[in-house]
Amino acid sequence: MGRGLATEEIRSFLIRLGQQYPKPTNLYLLGGSALCYLGSPRRTIDIDIAVDISSKKLIDKISAVADELHVEVEIIPIDEFIPMPSNSTARHQVLEKFGDIDVYIFDPYSIALSKLARGFDTDIQDILFLLGQGLIEFDILVKFVEEAKPAAWDYDIDPDDLTTHLEVVRKLSS
Repeated sequence: MGRGLATEEIRSFLIRLGQQYPKPTNLYLLGGSALCYLGSPRRTIDIDIAVDISSKKLIDKISAVADELHVEVEIIPIDEFIPMPSNSTARHQVLEKFGDIDVYIFDPYSIALSKLARGFDTDIQDILFLLGQGLIEFDILVKFVEEAKPAAWDYDIDPDDLTTHLEVVRKLSS
């Protein structure tokens, strides 16, 4: 295995978690792990997930499986990091069922917005991947950026950074 995790390692984690956690729940892949699962050639350093419930048993099981498989897993309360785009829950994409766990890709526009907020080169490449795969459309992303700007400072995001990073994406995607 090269540096980082590929789809196979993420899938192995989800399979094992599904075998060990018997209660029905939803789990959402975010960030690089979601993009990796969607076919991005770039590996991810960890598995970023969000869960529907804050069950101590689920959190403990996620940690135990991560330790067992020697992978880094972060549970991300994404709604604490970015202003959520309107109707984001309607854009979660069904991925697969692992035992009683339904796994989704979190709203691709929310993923793109979180990457715009950070703006690293790899984040820009990830947004270009989402655009290239037809998972997001640039004009709709612009709308969500404009929608997010008034609340950006509440999330420690400089609204000017969103605009600057969006312009970089626009130039590179043209």
